[in-house]
Parts: sequence; structure tokens; C-alpha cells
Amino acid sequence: MTRPAPAAPPPALSPGLRVLVVLATTVVVLAGVYFARSLIGPLALAVVLVVICEPVRRPLERRGWPRWTGTTAVILVAYLVLVVMGLLLWVAGVQFARLVADYLDQLRSSLDGFLAWLQSAGLDQEATDAAASVLDPSAIVRLASSVGGTVIGVATALFFVVSYIIFMAADAARYRDAERVFGAARRPALARIGRLNTGIRRYYVVNASFGAVVAIIDGLALWALGVPAPIVWAVLAFVTNFVPNIGFVLGLIPPAVLGFVVGGWPMLLAVIAIYSVVNVVLQVLVQPKFVSDAVDLSLTLSFFSVIFWTFVIGPLGAILSIPLTLFVRALVLEGDPGSLWLRWLSGDRTATPASAARDPLPRS
Repeated sequence: MTRPAPAAPPPALSPGLRVLVVLATTVVVLAGVYFARSLIGPLALAVVLVVICEPVRRPLERRGWPRWTGTTAVILVAYLVLVVMGLLLWVAGVQFARLVADYLDQLRSSLDGFLAWLQSAGLDQEATDAAASVLDPSAIVRLASSVGGTVIGVATALFFVVSYIIFMAADAARYRDAERVFGAARRPALARIGRLNTGIRRYYVVNASFGAVVAIIDGLALWALGVPAPIVWAVLAFVTNFVPNIGFVLGLIPPAVLGFVVGGWPMLLAVIAIYSVVNVVLQVLVQPKFVSDAVDLSLTLSFFSVIFWTFVIGPLGAILSIPLTLFVRALVLEGDPGSLWLRWLSGDRTATPASAARDPLPRS
């Protein structure tokens, strides 16, 4: 006589209560990240730079060079990338402020003509006043100055970034021995870390490639229109391309304002039209597809991550949004077999159940 198997114990928490606990925990963690963003932002930037520059170590190791030479090469290349990107942003901000100051009288004249046109078009006084407040020369000068202030504020965090890069590059050399030391026990975790690093590198390779194409087209178009300093704005278009989806708007503002100064609203509309066609087609329609394929993130999640991480850790969140999202997915979801459905929703094409491969859905 066989006894029936004992019934499974009921879950400690109901599904609805588990969801509430997860949401509450997430809010607490994000609140901690928000209040510590001045430390976490530079830390995340340093991690991304070391991950990008880590392949520089491999040729030196294959030649049998000492380990410290590879670590030094990673540090130097990371510093070079950091200095070049910061210098490009600083030059663009300073150049914009200087040009706005030089063309201030022309800007006032163009603004008066534009407001008169708005009134002749039948817009009421409130709409005209709103446009005047947005395009007020003093407000634009303050905006240009604030760009320089923002760059200086970011520069204050470079001390942490520089220090983090040194320590992380040194530790990365030791972490390469993890599989040899621990064997197969840690192989799944190391595989997830490897996929994360590969996704981050692919993301920035795709961004840099599209950014170069967009910068060349925008620069040539601005030069043909006669917008001052077209090379500077082409460089700015390349840098802002690393901000997914909305980066082209940030790169559009300076050349659009200067186009309005030197050519009035017809040139302003021409600059906006060119940027919209080039950047919307390449950055908004084409590039997200390549990014999505490179890092296995859905288009919706890629766009939302920019807004979310910018809110959580500030301006650096816009640049690091995709790597941070990949990190959270690798940390929270990829190690949990029960999260296969959530990984699939996030765009992970490898997150498919075995039954789906054996029994594909019939095509209609």
C-alpha cells in the first residue's frame, strides 16, 4: 500500500504580495542610487571605459609581455578616450558661447523680425511672448554659459573616474584568472559577464560608426548653408550621437540658433529640416535597429532607458543608459531561470524555452 505524496506547501507570499515586495525593494534601491549618483555615475563611467579598452591588453599578452604592460595600456587608452570626449564637449560649449556673444546684435534683429512675423500671422500676444522668452538673447547666453558650467561640474567628477580606472584595470587583469581558479563552478556567471562586456563594446562600436556618418553629413550640410563653425557642430553631432534617440536634438540646438542669426528663420528651418531628415532616418529609424540587434534590447526599452537613467543618475545616465540596462538585466534576470519571460520581453533573443524550439508555432 502506497501513501499519497504530501501536498506541496503553500507559498509564503501570494503572487500579488510578491509583486508589491519586489516593487518596494526596487524603489528603495533606486532611491539609494539616486542619492549616491555623484559617486555611482563616475563609477559606471569608469567601468564602461575599462570594458571598452580591455581588448587592448590581448595583443600584449599574446606576445608574452608582462601583465603590468597590458594594464598600463588599458589605463592610457581609457584616459585618452576620456580626455578626447571631454575636450570635444568643452570646445563645442565654449565656441557656442563665443559665437552667440559675437552675433548678439544680429540675434536681436532676427528675433524682432521673427516676432513681427508671428504677430502678422495672427498669433495672440501670449504666444508671441512665449516665443520671445524662449528666443530671448540673454536667455540663450545664459544657456550657453550653463553648458560651460555643466562641463565644469562634470569635470569635478573626473578625479573619481581617473582613480576608478586605475583600480579597475588592475583588478581586471586578476579577474581573467577566475575560470582557471574556480573551474566550472563559476562558468555560468563568467559567461554572463562575458556577454555583458561584449554587448557594451558592440553598442559603442555601432554608435561610433553611425556617429561618424551623421557628423560628416551634418558638417557638409552646415558648410553649404553658411552656418558658422560647421566643423565644431559636426563634432558635436558625433558626441551627442552617444545619447540614444534624443541625442540629435541636443546637437541641433547650437547650429539652429546660429543659422537663425546669420540667415533668419529660412536658414533655421533649413538646418532643422536637414538634421531631421539625416538624423531621424539614421539615428531614430536605422541605428536603433542595429543597436537592438547588437545588444539584444527591445526598441522600447532602449528609448525608455535613456529617460530613466538620466533621471536616476543625471546627465551621465543618458550616455550610459544602454550599458546600465544591460548590467541590470544580467544581474537580476539572467541568473534566474524563472525570468525567461521577462528576458524575452526585454529583447533577449536567446531567452527562448526549449519547447519553443521543438514545437514551433504553425504559420498562418
